[in-house]
Amino acid sequence: MSGGSQARQGLSRFALPLCVVLLAVAPLVLSPFRLGLLAKYLCFAIVAVGIAVAWGRGGMLVLGQGVFFGLGGYAMGMHLKLAEAGAAGLPDFMVWSGVEELPALWAPFANPVFALAAVVVLPGAVAFCLGLLVFRQRVRGAYFAVLSQALAAAFVILLVGRQGVTGGTNGLTNFSSFFGLDLADPAGQRAVYWITAAALVVVFAVARWVVRGPFGRLLVAVRDGEDRVRFLGYDPALVQTLVFTGSAVAAGIAGALFVPVVGIISPALLGVAPALELLVGVAVGGRFSLAGAVVGAIAVNYAKTVFSEDFAEGWLYLQGGLFVLVLVFAPRGLVERAREWWAGGRAGGAGGSGGAGGGVTGAVRRSEGVAG
Repeated sequence: MSGGSQARQGLSRFALPLCVVLLAVAPLVLSPFRLGLLAKYLCFAIVAVGIAVAWGRGGMLVLGQGVFFGLGGYAMGMHLKLAEAGAAGLPDFMVWSGVEELPALWAPFANPVFALAAVVVLPGAVAFCLGLLVFRQRVRGAYFAVLSQALAAAFVILLVGRQGVTGGTNGLTNFSSFFGLDLADPAGQRAVYWITAAALVVVFAVARWVVRGPFGRLLVAVRDGEDRVRFLGYDPALVQTLVFTGSAVAAGIAGALFVPVVGIISPALLGVAPALELLVGVAVGGRFSLAGAVVGAIAVNYAKTVFSEDFAEGWLYLQGGLFVLVLVFAPRGLVERAREWWAGGRAGGAGGSGGAGGGVTGAVRRSEGVAG
């Protein structure tokens, strides 16, 4: 194994412990407001991990993650609204909309167990059924991207048109508590941050375990040679469906945590533009690296917060310019570019003869080297 490969694997080994340490230190150095912003960025990072697996490892350009983010968010929001309204009450927006009786769709979400299960099961079930229908028909590439984009747009239209059930364009807002935690109290906000950080660590660890195992290698094989995998007796459509389902579950969990962190879930957060912003973050950090996807999602959303305060009208241009620059000068993402620079320094120019490898062996080494 070359010095460059050893350096890359060394960095991958330390990615998760370093992430845990940084997340643990954040509450000690950040104000409650900044800690709340970081918690919001972590929600987007959870979605980014699922995108990195589906897009980077599986070659599926997912533009409809807002649907699954919204399903998880609305499932959690519905439960919190019912908990605040009490046994015989109605959510505030229903009262304003003239609704006199709780819709049957809302009734099961009064049960916290049902709501928590729905956060995972609902996005997963929708993604699994959609994946089977799409991948069995061998819909790939740009066609799959357009289809997922259309699904997100249709979902937003559905939410906006059902004012009395979903809150319309305003969505669900004004959450005061989260399973006994007072969201107006800094202690409650810190607790929600810890829950969000723990969810990110768990999702990251599970995703890394998947991509580094036999299933991860099978997923890369499906991406690079689907017909060959089929001839070997595997079902590529099922493999892609399972990965698509996993990324949807991650998005659903992120959406559910976004509700107590930010205090709102609305159609404006679920459309095509937010999905593109998530993709930009993953591309900037590196779609072939789980750590890169996390770093990219946090960095891009932090930049959005900072620059949009001073350049409200020009932020989109800055974001687009950053995306183009990364694609031109670091097509594998900034984290992988940093790894290459670090590996080059560690190798000291001695790894040129055997570091890169050739053919299939080199490709597998490079692919495994960026799995973390």
